[in-house]
Amino acid sequence: MSHQLPAGFAVLEPFVEYWAVPGTAARDRKRGDSTPAQRQAFYETAKGLVPQALALLDARPAAAYDAAEENLMNLVLAFAHVTMAVEMLKDAEPRHAKFREVMRITASPEGL
Repeated sequence: MSHQLPAGFAVLEPFVEYWAVPGTAARDRKRGDSTPAQRQAFYETAKGLVPQALALLDARPAAAYDAAEENLMNLVLAFAHVTMAVEMLKDAEPRHAKFREVMRITASPEGL
């Protein structure tokens, strides 16, 4: 079996295909297109692993990441989007999602 994430993060493998996308705008679209159940499942699984993921990723320059580390970084960045929906907006997420259609992300830091 091929591993899409570094060792220690296998529990996040089911989320890679959907959530580990490059680009802020793409992650925002995933958040908007996801269901509450998808967001909650990812959030609950990832929240305890984010500190370990950041420790691993901070140990080397982003330009030196291999594919598994890039996937992990994209998951951590997607987690930030999902956290806003799950922790802050909660049931109001659908109401706020419509505003993201007119307030598009047009630029973000390079590589994010």
